[in-house]
Amino acid sequence: MSKDSLRVSDLDSSLPAAAAALSAEDRADLVNALKNKLQNLAGQHSNIIEELPPRVRKRVEYLKEIQGQHDELEAKFFEERRALEAKYQKLYEPLYTQRYEIINGIKEVDGASSDASGDQEADKAVGGSGVPDFWLTAMKNNEVLAEEITERDEAALKFLRDIKSIRLEDPVGFKLEFHFDPNPYFKNSVLTKTYHVIEDDEDPVLEKAIGTEIEWHSGKCLTKKILKKKPKKGSKNAKPITKIEDCPSFFTFFNTPHIPEDEDDLDDDAAEDLQDRMEQDYNIGTTIRSKIISHAVAWYTGEAAEVDSYGHHIDNDGDDTDHDNTVHEEDTDHDTEDEGAKTEKVENTHKGSGLA
Repeated sequence: MSKDSLRVSDLDSSLPAAAAALSAEDRADLVNALKNKLQNLAGQHSNIIEELPPRVRKRVEYLKEIQGQHDELEAKFFEERRALEAKYQKLYEPLYTQRYEIINGIKEVDGASSDASGDQEADKAVGGSGVPDFWLTAMKNNEVLAEEITERDEAALKFLRDIKSIRLEDPVGFKLEFHFDPNPYFKNSVLTKTYHVIEDDEDPVLEKAIGTEIEWHSGKCLTKKILKKKPKKGSKNAKPITKIEDCPSFFTFFNTPHIPEDEDDLDDDAAEDLQDRMEQDYNIGTTIRSKIISHAVAWYTGEAAEVDSYGHHIDNDGDDTDHDNTVHEEDTDHDTEDEGAKTEKVENTHKGSGLA
């Protein structure tokens, strides 16, 4: 199959690599392919109109003219909606700035300061000012993000000061920025995730996503673990065997699976798994952009988690997500190093997938 088959609604699990390998210069080719597909589909049904009685055919042709007028209005609607979104994004910015200042103790709220010794002691216990662990708590209260955050991640995410979303016009898409205080885990002050999409009415196609290359401090990488296996008794090699393996972490969000240039390098199972991971990646990105950033305090308090999109109360009493990062080995001679592995920088730039 060709690139034009890749959409959110009808992805072929055997071919995600073909779309995932799209580069910026392929954008026009993809759009043309999508148009050709629609034209081919239309051609398959053209004989239906020809077989209609003349009077009925005339009515259907007139209905098609009405549909054309509708499509023109719809195109204007999407154009105006983009402009409206950009307008209100600017209006939101001062509110986000106030939120940032209060969360990080830069600005105090009237009445929050107190001379009472009890309040002073309480302030000292939580760091003296601001709202500690604001973004970590907000993210953990969201079902999609809670599944990605492990106990090891929490220590690093406590240094998260702000999350921003930036609209992109050329190419179209959005960029997420995660601003961190200096911390013992990585050198970056800002981690970013950028999504480029090809707009196609209400079903945009994800062209590619680009993540920051995280510069981990030595022994602090949260996406890798070191496994140490004791040598067998009587072995000439007395040194432990060291093995580095991937481990669950929210910070894998900033890199993506390697996508082969040749789709034949993936079997059906591997292709389906890659597709699922790319779809989950985009789901995390849009959740942060449209839910967490926009309604952060409601997620921090847990109110947002208790109400669905229809305003109905949700019972969240479910099984707790298991974030235990302990590596279990069947061989009792195996040891696990608690800290993250000393690894080289992981390449995070990745090509997109036909997902939206």
